[in-house]
Amino acid sequence: MNPGTVVLAVLFALVVITVFMGVRLVPQGYEFVVQRLGKYHTTLKPGLNFIIPYVDIVAYRLTTKDIALEIGAQEAITKDNAVIVANAIAFIKVIDPVKAVYGISNYEYAIQNLVMTSLRAIIGEMELDKALSSRDIIKARLKEIISDDVTDWGILVKSVEIQDIKPSDSMQKAMEQQATAERLKRAMILEAEGKKEAVIREAEGKLEAAKLEAEAQVTLAEASAKAIQDIAGAVGEKELPALFLLGDRYVNAIQKLSVSANAKTFVLPADILQAVKGIAGRS
Repeated sequence: MNPGTVVLAVLFALVVITVFMGVRLVPQGYEFVVQRLGKYHTTLKPGLNFIIPYVDIVAYRLTTKDIALEIGAQEAITKDNAVIVANAIAFIKVIDPVKAVYGISNYEYAIQNLVMTSLRAIIGEMELDKALSSRDIIKARLKEIISDDVTDWGILVKSVEIQDIKPSDSMQKAMEQQATAERLKRAMILEAEGKKEAVIREAEGKLEAAKLEAEAQVTLAEASAKAIQDIAGAVGEKELPALFLLGDRYVNAIQKLSVSANAKTFVLPADILQAVKGIAGRS
């Protein structure tokens, strides 16, 4: 091959490579950071851009679209020494590529760790019940804290969402045991109160029955006394009517005794009249 042709081919290839190196097509949603001789020179926006070959190089390619950063589950201790597990997701956007690449070595890693430490600090200021029921408060405080810290990195924190927040496995078991103990305690209290009420009502019933029985006995005694007085007034010194009344009651009592289920053998006195006189205290 002719040496001249070879030289021309090499020169042509060199020109093509040089032109190719001087043209940069930036896709939509991205920005390229260009360095000239090792120092920041410019930022290429989406579209067709030109740089000086061999002098300028594209050092960083950054997306300007929203970035979702997963914050892994981690344990945090609340103000009342309860252990809970929480994870989150942060939505960020690069608004200044120069600060993002020169302000910190790895902004995604830094923001992830910043969210984790801030989340633990916020939960540590709350008690368990409040931490589990205050997602919006935690989210707002996280965004406020992170936004202040990442301003120098050219990052905009759009939102921070708490994906899940719950007690740890050991804490859940302890809470379940506590709830079971509380239920048993309430059941025992209700049972004790029921027994107490039953005893009180039974005692009140017995007291009322005793009062009624006493009143009945008094009434019966008064009636018996009145009957005796009436009989004594009616009989006076006459013996036969009194003996008749006593004999009648005596015979009725013997009759009831004779038909009792416990009565096996019953013997009547030989002289009922003398027995009645003996009851009456007369011979």
